[in-house]
Amino acid sequence: MSNTPSTTEIEIPRGLKGVVVTETELSDVRGLEGFYHYRQYSAIDLAERRTLEDVWHLMLLGELPDPARRAAFLARTAPLRRLPDALRPLLPALAASTAHGGPLTALGAALSIAAADRGIRPLYDTAPEQRVEDALFATALVPTVLTALHRLQNAQQPIEPREDLGYAANYLYMLTGEEPEPAKARAIEQYLISTVDHGFNASTFTARVIASTGADLVACLVGGLGALSGPLHGGAPSRALDTLDAIGTPERIDGWIRERVLAGDRIMGFGHAVYRTEDPRSRMLRGVAQSFGGELVDLAVQVEAQVEAILAELKPGRELHTNVEFYAGVVMHLCGLPREMFTPTFAAGRAIGWSANILEQAADSKIIRPSARYTGPAAPAPLPTA
Repeated sequence: MSNTPSTTEIEIPRGLKGVVVTETELSDVRGLEGFYHYRQYSAIDLAERRTLEDVWHLMLLGELPDPARRAAFLARTAPLRRLPDALRPLLPALAASTAHGGPLTALGAALSIAAADRGIRPLYDTAPEQRVEDALFATALVPTVLTALHRLQNAQQPIEPREDLGYAANYLYMLTGEEPEPAKARAIEQYLISTVDHGFNASTFTARVIASTGADLVACLVGGLGALSGPLHGGAPSRALDTLDAIGTPERIDGWIRERVLAGDRIMGFGHAVYRTEDPRSRMLRGVAQSFGGELVDLAVQVEAQVEAILAELKPGRELHTNVEFYAGVVMHLCGLPREMFTPTFAAGRAIGWSANILEQAADSKIIRPSARYTGPAAPAPLPTA
């Protein structure tokens, strides 16, 4: 046998960057243009002019609803927000046991319990119509579970969802116990719409890999949650806001940023794996933040401008702009969300996109099984004596 390590015929970039692994009708990100869409509609246009329920309908059912279909969809999904009877008594213990593991850990556990109680079966064994019902059930339940767990971990009782409130307004209501101001509910809705889907990001790809095995839909969602929990993916909004706190005042921006860039530190909220121009989500959320105004917003705008100038000076030739996390943290803070709920809020919107991708993968699936290039010592090696 040869002692030469095996080689792979095709050179694959690290992280699969730029590698096309399948075809999709759901969304596309054009990094050079600063544009992305959901099923051919500009995601930013949708965020500015439509409701989250409309986008939910678009992603899972394939079309934007007219008023009659929207009303039917609301009637169909509103009852699904309620906590299942089997899950409700388990939430206090679940909240206590996962208090140090993060909200997404608790959410994943709760969804798994709810799926088992509902009898959700593997995608491989489930008809397409039932897959859609399971997806609607899971995505409707996510905000209720997140807010219930958060309140229990803060010695408060969960609040029942209201069927007369939209997805985003209901989320804020269940979190705080007060019906939110329309402007704040709309701001969170716009944020959620803008983050429903975004190409084959790490969490979406994870969910599709699991779906390719024929596992059940909630198992795929739990895998997506695990990927989203990472600070280099969904864990950045609170860290970007931490940066603003650390800077504090405009006169500290230059020194603080230069020190970290020269040390090779990552500036959270800046740079993106795909965009080589301004992130359209950041541009929209900047406008949302400025509609509220205040010192924090003014500081964020100044930090954005100075950081981009400093990065251009110290890293010439690289296009580094704010990404969605930078202003997302500002907007969520202005709307009263605690920082530990920033990434869970991201998950509440992205779960819709994951579900759409899971359904698409299940409709025409082949197990995703890439290869790796072995770079260890040559094999076979003599087995040492015990």
